[in-house]
Amino acid sequence: MLSPRLLRAHLVEARLAGTVATTRERSLARYRMFAARDPRALIGLEPEHDWSLGELLQLMGRRCGVSADPDHSSGQDVIDPDRTLAALDAFADRLATVAATGAPVLLGTGHPHRLLGFYASLAGGLSAAGCSVLTPAQGRCVDMATRFGVRTYNLDYVQGVALVREPGARGRGSEPGAHTHSPLPLRVALASAMDAGEPLPALVIGDHGWVCGAGQLGIEAIGLADSDDPAPFVGEAEGRVSVVVPLDDTVRSDYYRPLTRYVLNRACLSQ
Repeated sequence: MLSPRLLRAHLVEARLAGTVATTRERSLARYRMFAARDPRALIGLEPEHDWSLGELLQLMGRRCGVSADPDHSSGQDVIDPDRTLAALDAFADRLATVAATGAPVLLGTGHPHRLLGFYASLAGGLSAAGCSVLTPAQGRCVDMATRFGVRTYNLDYVQGVALVREPGARGRGSEPGAHTHSPLPLRVALASAMDAGEPLPALVIGDHGWVCGAGQLGIEAIGLADSDDPAPFVGEAEGRVSVVVPLDDTVRSDYYRPLTRYVLNRACLSQ
């Protein structure tokens, strides 16, 4: 098993934690959007509390390790690797619990270019442990707002992981999917399962709108989030998201493999 010390070193070397690529300017802009309840920053969460910019800075400082100083307005964000490690442990513990019960799970990502492999490995481990990895609404259309107006995407599953494909994609497997923060794919998937009388997930695993959307609907959710996405951390603080792992979600996909091994080993899900 990869030791916490070695994983911590990898997190910093790969810039998954420590000094990350996310800029302070981008994070502050997203915090301001969240404070203004801009849906683009809420990503499916309806906060119970009116979070001010100062409160968000304090929260993100506690959860991620970023600077809570409002006068720190430029440069790169810093994510505390020890907070990342602690969250990975909690994340793995939740996986172990759901695997022990064989409960149905749903995995989805808005970062398929980077994180598909991470989630696919989790899906494989959970399936091998006896969990049903759900794939509702395969091929269903999802209309989502973009900077170019409302566009139609297709909900797809790759190795048990939900994602959306851009309009005009050449076919299944031709590209890894589209980047999105939207909770709409999750809502479409759950509505389809309910309409068909299919099982609903006991746990949703993912990022962006998959985590926040599930938490808002009262479904347990765990996932990953960057320092410029306050919504999952607010959901965690308000008790609607179980675990959020702070890390940079845009590094090379192979840099997440040590995290995958660590989590699967800790959860006793290694294949």
